Amino acid sequence: MCESVEKRMPWAFHVMAKPIGPICNLQCAHCFYLEKVKLYPEDKAWAMSPEVLERYVRDYIAAQQAPEVVFAWQGGEPTLLGLDFFRRAVALQRQYADGKVIHNALQTNGMLLDDEWAAFLAEHRFLVGVSLDGPKALHDRFRRDKSGRGSFDRVMAGIGCLKRHKVEFNTLTCVQRENAKRPLDVYRFLRESGVEFIQFIPIVERINDTREDGLQLVGPDAPEADIAPWSVDGPAFGDFMIAIFDEWVRRDVGTIFVQMFDVALEAWVGRNPSLCVFSATCGQAMALEHNGDLYSCDHYVYPEYHLGNIMETPIEEMVSSPFQRRFGELKHDALPAVCRECPVRFACNGGCPKHRFCTTPEGEAGWNYLCAGYLRFFQHIDPYMRAMARELRVGRPPANVMRMLRAEEHPEKPEAPRANDPCPCGSGRKFKKCCGRVV
Repeated sequence: MCESVEKRMPWAFHVMAKPIGPICNLQCAHCFYLEKVKLYPEDKAWAMSPEVLERYVRDYIAAQQAPEVVFAWQGGEPTLLGLDFFRRAVALQRQYADGKVIHNALQTNGMLLDDEWAAFLAEHRFLVGVSLDGPKALHDRFRRDKSGRGSFDRVMAGIGCLKRHKVEFNTLTCVQRENAKRPLDVYRFLRESGVEFIQFIPIVERINDTREDGLQLVGPDAPEADIAPWSVDGPAFGDFMIAIFDEWVRRDVGTIFVQMFDVALEAWVGRNPSLCVFSATCGQAMALEHNGDLYSCDHYVYPEYHLGNIMETPIEEMVSSPFQRRFGELKHDALPAVCRECPVRFACNGGCPKHRFCTTPEGEAGWNYLCAGYLRFFQHIDPYMRAMARELRVGRPPANVMRMLRAEEHPEKPEAPRANDPCPCGSGRKFKKCCGRVV
């Protein structure tokens, strides 16, 4: 067991709350969560009750051993609950804060965002994540409403409301088989739309309709299943991220923040990547359903990963249970030999366990479906990450890599140092306070 998983109880943990369960006003073809309604066939009122909400807010804050607590609200589509639900949640957070700083994050499809919503989100400093898969044709390919209409125009109107009210937001882009073919169209659209913080999420699902609970999209434990037709394959995802990285590293470092690039830089400076997908272990990010049921992970909402209910069992007891600890440790302990010997293991750590359903060339189980793409991507970015890590270690901005690349790739057009750049004479002072004074 690695040292990082020896503690019995994490000093802080994360829960993704789904206060309306899987209910949504869209019918996205690539959504893995819509079918979770089958887990609760008797439910008619899909909404977290006042009692469950208060218990969750109270116990979640009390269980954290950190001075700051983050509440994450997702779905389904959480805005379907209306503003009064979130006003109540914020009031309860104030009531039970006990001196801790409370933060809120809301993941939404953006369809219902208007000025009233945006004013509330701005007042209470919510960080908002909006699902946006690229320009109109690519976004609307899978993200359609119940009547089959595309959602792009309504989503962009919602983003416009967030901008008017200066709400901090990022975008979450699902990388599926269609938009994976047009990486620069996706990236440039997001950049030109004023998005500064971007997450790219590879969509990989498997279909098997033999489960007793009726779920068709299965986890990695299913022995036989077909890859869902909307899934992106490993090489395509790797090429997608490489194309975007090559543009970003030459013009957007320090102004556009791509989650996968930021997390990679953590690895290259010697830290354990903070994103669970690439961390050495997991198990500290759970999912809470509308009725108080707690599951091991957002991607493991299956009966076999049900930890209990917060109305019956203290949340910290479930988080620190032997089952959940083992769930997190297996991310490290179950790595196949090909991963343990991989030169980019420090950055990848085998990827998300949900995608480890392949067999290695040597016949060992637990190989990640996206491995070829991850390997290609991390090997490609290695020299750039090394350069940025060197800059960080001496207290200079990683964005200096752009100037280095321009000098290397266009030596016939030497770029004059800017005022706040390190002086090229090597003095360690800014150019404006050194040789720049003479110029």
